[in-house]
Amino acid sequence: MESLISFLKKALTTELPGQDAQAIMMPTLSDRSRFSLEAKKGARPGGVMILFYLKDEEIYFPLIQRPDYDGVHAKQMSFPGGKKDDEDESLIITAIRETNEEIGVESGKIEVIGSLSELYIIASNFNVLPTIGIFGGLPDFLADEHEVDEVVEVKLTDLMDDAKQKEKPMTILQGITINAPYFDLNDKVVWGATAMILSELKQILQPFYKN
Repeated sequence: MESLISFLKKALTTELPGQDAQAIMMPTLSDRSRFSLEAKKGARPGGVMILFYLKDEEIYFPLIQRPDYDGVHAKQMSFPGGKKDDEDESLIITAIRETNEEIGVESGKIEVIGSLSELYIIASNFNVLPTIGIFGGLPDFLADEHEVDEVVEVKLTDLMDDAKQKEKPMTILQGITINAPYFDLNDKVVWGATAMILSELKQILQPFYKN
């Protein structure tokens, strides 16, 4: 874990791959206009957390499955996170707070090491900053019953496995069928904005895993 932390601390201070990496996992019917400043005008700010921890000598991070509700992200896989509150001093604070509220992780035990590139989420009109944190110890997850259907613990090595990167047709809320790239993680289909964020993380980490 220490070597990963050292690598990321250095990598996150250099120029990030950003849009080029995110676009690899962008669904069809979307295009690069989503990355424009014009598209983000009026977007709500939000923060999500990519939280690494050690379990059985493997590095993991949690994803959550949203419950079935009347909304655009119903039943989808995502990171813990949400909208910025007025009291939040930054989107990093938002990510930490939401991680505590949604999956019960103690805020004081999260060490923030940096952030990835922001991503505009068209469906919910959020401009999201993904924060990377380290949890010292084994987190005791407690899912919020209203916001989280399941906490899914993902091995980082599974994300780095190219065989887990796939594509399939999907029917979205409007009844339109699209081709969607996705990550097959723990037999869950991780697509959309979450997959686009993971795509940038994967590209950043590739040199670390090739050494």
